[in-house]
Amino acid sequence: MDHDFSRNPFKKPSEMTEDDWRALGLRTGLEIHQQLLTERKLFCRCKAGLYSKAHDAEVLRHMRPTLSELGEYDGTALMEFKTKKEIVYLLNRETVCTYEMDDAPPFEIDDRAVDIAIEVALLLNLNLIGELHIARKQYLDGSIPTGFQRTTILGINGSIPYKDRRIGIRQLGLEEDACREVENIGHRITFRTDRLGMPLIETVTEPEMLTPVECMEVGEILRALVRATGKVRTGIGAGREDVNVSIAGGTRIEIKGVDSLRRIPLLVYNEAMRQWNLLRIQDILRKRGITPETFDAEHRDVTGALLKTSYIPIRQALENGERMRAIKLSGFAGILREQTQTMTAFAREISERVRVIACLHGHPNFIHSDSLDPTISNSQWHRIRKKLKAGAEDAVVVVWGSADDILTAAKEVVIRAQEATEGVPSETRCHHKDGTNGFERILPGADRMYPDTDLPPIEIKSERVATIRTTLPKMPWELSEKLVPLHLPRDVVSMLVIQKMGNLFEDLLNDPPAIDLRSLICRITQKLRHGRRKLLAVERITPEFVVDLSGKIARGEVLMQALTPMLDTLLSEPGVSVEEIGAKFSVGKAPEPVEVAEMLRKNQVDLPPFASDDPEAKIRWGMGLVMPDLVGKLDAREVEKALREVE
Repeated sequence: MDHDFSRNPFKKPSEMTEDDWRALGLRTGLEIHQQLLTERKLFCRCKAGLYSKAHDAEVLRHMRPTLSELGEYDGTALMEFKTKKEIVYLLNRETVCTYEMDDAPPFEIDDRAVDIAIEVALLLNLNLIGELHIARKQYLDGSIPTGFQRTTILGINGSIPYKDRRIGIRQLGLEEDACREVENIGHRITFRTDRLGMPLIETVTEPEMLTPVECMEVGEILRALVRATGKVRTGIGAGREDVNVSIAGGTRIEIKGVDSLRRIPLLVYNEAMRQWNLLRIQDILRKRGITPETFDAEHRDVTGALLKTSYIPIRQALENGERMRAIKLSGFAGILREQTQTMTAFAREISERVRVIACLHGHPNFIHSDSLDPTISNSQWHRIRKKLKAGAEDAVVVVWGSADDILTAAKEVVIRAQEATEGVPSETRCHHKDGTNGFERILPGADRMYPDTDLPPIEIKSERVATIRTTLPKMPWELSEKLVPLHLPRDVVSMLVIQKMGNLFEDLLNDPPAIDLRSLICRITQKLRHGRRKLLAVERITPEFVVDLSGKIARGEVLMQALTPMLDTLLSEPGVSVEEIGAKFSVGKAPEPVEVAEMLRKNQVDLPPFASDDPEAKIRWGMGLVMPDLVGKLDAREVEKALREVE
């Protein structure tokens, strides 16, 4: 598909239509990582799920790439090696062992983790493999101390329903989680190892979501599906999505570690915009006669030309003994200020490469001749251009740092500029809070995978699968269909479907009682949410309790108005039995006028006389006095009737 670069196809995100995305050829897919609820880690006996800011020891490591099974180096591993990182691990004796430091062989894989992964694979209609084969996947970014992650695939070629079609599920894998990053400054990066090794499933969809919103909605379905098992961890960081995005003429870009599904639409929008603009920049360069074959660039040390600069970042760099290097990009004049994402120019593409690979973390970490902001003086730019023999049609970039770092930076500037002549480079990118994204690393290839020789294959027996199949939960979309007639608020539906609360009301939904079921469900789910937040005894609200309660309401033994105080008592007073709570809030007989009169006298001992002559105002005043003692026990209409008969 050829794009028309004479007009910008991007409107505001909310104004983009399905036809707009179809014209761009947008395709998106998901790789969803979800921690499993196990007692121990995947390949050792350390406890899982224990997080701490305290540490008992530190380990310093450097990573080196290794050859793949076919004798090739992975491009990502080579890129990470160029960063020359010192990697520090903060160890807590409760959550790490010698296995994770690669000083001991792995234990057998955790059986519970395998069972949970099989259960999810069955829910995704995947074809299960007959044997688990453990592989090693290289990670030289430091997030795994061994330099590799142990991983395996359990199922392939599944699908889930979405709208009027099915979304393909390419595969489901079981693997170890990585460390938590604490700090990343210059050539030193620090991690905590408490999360390391926790069992994690990775669900990979086909790239079949055709709009940003579709990508988010499929993510919501998959989240609801795994949570329906009740065997996965929840909370910040327990589930993370990698979002794959491409448009026609572009390439697959992976946006890593998205921690909220609601952020996906804006991230996809900006990445689609970035790819379209990179293709537009390629078109501009082609019209200038600049192709991968004709691309030309050079770089030289220009420290001497900037010794008297008043530009503060370079002035400070000189005081620290750093050097400056200039790069000429032939024919690139104006390119660095061309838009890529929202409020973002192509210069940031270069700046991010310099930050990540050369470890130049300053702000700014380079300047360029296309900038509209004040930098070095015109005379200094003139001297640098003269030294590089750069003409008006060329762009010039200046970087500063240690001699080794600026040489690495200059090479990366050249590499990224040359990639602009090829369109959209394959990359893994990080997400920013404003919905844009930035360079993280080159997209990994197959060369980072190789067999693990420490662990034998594991047979997945048909009897094991059959046993798991008998306990599969209801599909979340089936529950959603049952909830449609109740017109429940979106947040309530989300709690029922995603947080596995639907089982509380399953019997009521199958055989609805003659009560206000919508009100019952809303009040109970809200109390559950509040109770979990306050660490109350939410386990006391069981399906049996809900069924019994709805029956009493239908028979008139308990009033709907009693529901809230009953639930409050149930959650906050675990010493009080369910039977005692039911007796306390059971409906009493209608009061006699004399009883109401006595309650009035009792409640107005310390109150001034009521002055109004309005009969209805007196009734409202009287109801306000007696109802606090009767709420949930008597129908307010019966109390009002008795009150009107009081003389």
